[in-house]
Amino acid sequence: MRIQTTDRLFAWERLEDSPGLATCRQFLELLPDAKLLAALHAWRGKGRNDYPLAVLWRVHLLRYLLRHPTMEACLAELDRNPALRKLAGIEEVRHVPDAWNMSRFAAVLGQPAHHGLMEAMFQELIRRLAVAVPDLGVRVAGDSSALSARPDRDPKQVSLPQPDGGRKEYTDEAGQVVKAYEWFGYKFHLLVDVRHEVALAYRITPASTADVTEIPALLRQAQAVLPLNPDGSGRIQTLAYDKAADDGNTHELLAQAHIKPLIENRALWKSEFERMLPGHDGNSNVVHDEAGTIYCYDKVSDPPVRHKMAYLGYEKSRGTLKYRCPARHEDWACPSDKKCNGCSAYGKTVRVKCALDLRRFPPIPRATKEFERRYKDRTAAERVNARTKLFWGADDGNITGASRFHAHLDTIMLVHAGFANLLAMAPRHEGKSLSPVRLSVIAQRLQDAAAPAA
Repeated sequence: MRIQTTDRLFAWERLEDSPGLATCRQFLELLPDAKLLAALHAWRGKGRNDYPLAVLWRVHLLRYLLRHPTMEACLAELDRNPALRKLAGIEEVRHVPDAWNMSRFAAVLGQPAHHGLMEAMFQELIRRLAVAVPDLGVRVAGDSSALSARPDRDPKQVSLPQPDGGRKEYTDEAGQVVKAYEWFGYKFHLLVDVRHEVALAYRITPASTADVTEIPALLRQAQAVLPLNPDGSGRIQTLAYDKAADDGNTHELLAQAHIKPLIENRALWKSEFERMLPGHDGNSNVVHDEAGTIYCYDKVSDPPVRHKMAYLGYEKSRGTLKYRCPARHEDWACPSDKKCNGCSAYGKTVRVKCALDLRRFPPIPRATKEFERRYKDRTAAERVNARTKLFWGADDGNITGASRFHAHLDTIMLVHAGFANLLAMAPRHEGKSLSPVRLSVIAQRLQDAAAPAA
């Protein structure tokens, strides 16, 4: 990989279609896989050792590093490439494992105990990044993606969750279903740093699982790998998610963690257009819609005219959203000015406590430019999902069995986290010069952190 000084810290567009031997070697040395290999050796015990577990592990990784669509294609390259065989720890062609050996190894790798160790490896790689990169995890987005899979032939013998059928519907503004997508397999849940497009946490669930049920576990995983701020607060400041996360429990969870939600609201009001703001009566002229937008009515005009009140910001010490008379704020004449504002020079002020309805009145109101701007951060999670499915082949569709599927996706996430470390560690080149520039502070920190694992 050749990274320019003008590239961003995590220059995903610089990833090679087929990495060279030096990149593969650096990746393999970077992984903290000692505990996993020890667990695999304990599992094998005194069984046959025709193919050493370290060799099988490296061959398994090389398939994803080199982006081969099948294990057979990876084994074919090992047959004809002696330098690659040496990197995998294979001395002769006859010692290259067969496809069925690798298939059985993948099933072992996906067992719950080994699956947990691979998740721990992913978390360790992200933790290194979080320590070295101060703004990693400040702004976070979540998303889920459909992945096709095939069930085990005897599901009762497997303790991992089995794939099932999922359905996703797309509706228009009137709430009518205009498009539906169905699949059989799993659902892949992600929390992603929106600036750097690095996954902080992931979950694998059956396709029928609702997104909102996995947010607490994803949030715990992300918080576990992100160091606290100097004042003891959590690093995550905002979480962007689509309307699948619009749930009272989710908003309460985020409020307790002091995380500002950027979540599109679901349309639940069937007949109501607006409601009176709690604590107000009809004389105050103040109402709100389902999204929590505050309006005031000019009742002097005939017919009455509704105006959106001017948002002045979130008052953290009070836990309130502050709004002001739009006519006074924007300097235009309102027929109801005397009735609403009286002798006040500043004009009418309304404070709304977020605690009245955390789902309806978040610290960043939905009808603001700040919400619209930050909600777009959610596309970062979609890009990471697309990279996972298309670039690294997560949505294979031909993998049979829960154990193999979990090993498949765990490995892809390890490759994602490993390459994130390599991109941040890489020396930067300036212009057309062939000489690398000095390592950045972040790159030096990551190299120091990776030294014990080498």
